[in-house]
This record gives sequence, structure tokens and C-alpha cells, in this order.
Amino acid sequence: MTDRRLEYPATLRNRDVILDVLRGVLPASGLVLEIASGSGEHVVHFARAFPGLTFQPSDPEDAALQSIAAWTKDSGLPNIRPPVVLDASSGHWPVTAADAILCINMIHISPWQATTGLIRGAAKLMRIGAPLYLYGPYRRADVVTAPSNEAFDASLKSRNPEWGLRDLEAVAEVARAEGFSAPAITEMPTNNLSVVFRRI
Repeated sequence: MTDRRLEYPATLRNRDVILDVLRGVLPASGLVLEIASGSGEHVVHFARAFPGLTFQPSDPEDAALQSIAAWTKDSGLPNIRPPVVLDASSGHWPVTAADAILCINMIHISPWQATTGLIRGAAKLMRIGAPLYLYGPYRRADVVTAPSNEAFDASLKSRNPEWGLRDLEAVAEVARAEGFSAPAITEMPTNNLSVVFRRI
């Protein structure tokens, strides 16, 4: 029988440092929607660490959905729902409410419309105080971009001109316009950031 589980080395490297941040961000109970769940490795790791939360993984890609389902089945965890098809740039999401939303390493490898769609969609689903957690590399106006991130940005744009590192200030402005707080920023390894917006 074919093993449909995808494995991303970056997930193994970053899942525990992300988990450390999430311990101070996620609510004690409720539904956590993960946007662009990819392989499904993150959602299994977090669901195991937060048994009081229910996790809803999602992705627009069929291979990812199959991988998420396989990882979930292999884990045996009861607090992960079956993955759903969700395109962040779409105005129609198959989820009507969430107590927290996670999005890891999507913003820089998708068109800008996916970022704006993510924030608009999150605003419709979330109650006051609920966190929108974003992880990945960004540009910041007051911080020199690391050479490795500049090279990464060039590589992304060579693969798709609509991809690339986003200006955190631009993301924060979209979030502000949709009713979110200013971002709480945590520096992460390898020049990544954890960015938390809260619904206000």
C-alpha cells in the first residue's frame, strides 16, 4: 500500500520552536484552523501537544490533503478533523468559525492575493481576542534583510514572479484594515518570525 505521507525537513527543524510560541498564544479549548497545512506534520505535532483543542487542517492541493489524512490516521489522534479543501485567496471557506488560525510558511510562496484573502477570511471567522498566527520570513523596514533571505527571495521570484518575501508592514496594514491588532513579533531561528495578530 502506497504511503502518501509527505515529509518536509523544515517541519522537523521548526515545529518545536513554533510550539513554544503557540503555548502562549492558543486558547485552552476550541477549534484551531490551519491554513495551508502542507504535509500535515505540523498539525499532528500540535494536536499531540494540545489535546484540549480540536484542529482543522486544510490545503488547496490534493497531494497535501492525502498526506494530511495519512499523517492523521497514522497518529491515531482524536482531535484532528479530516482535512478540507481551502484556498486562502477564495472568498468561500468551508469553515464558519475558528478560535485560532495558524498559517505557516505560506505567505512567501503564494501570490499576494492569498495573503489578503487569508486575513479577510480570518476576520470573518474569528471572535474578539482570537489569534491569527503567521510564521515565515519577512522584510521589515527597520531591519536589514539577512543575505540568506535575500537569496531565498530571489530564488522564489525565479520560480514564480508572484512569490517572494512580503513586507511585514504591508501585511500589518491589511490586518489593521480588517480589524486586527498590531502584530506581536517573536524572532525565530534562521531569520524567520512568529507574528501574531489578534481580532479587535
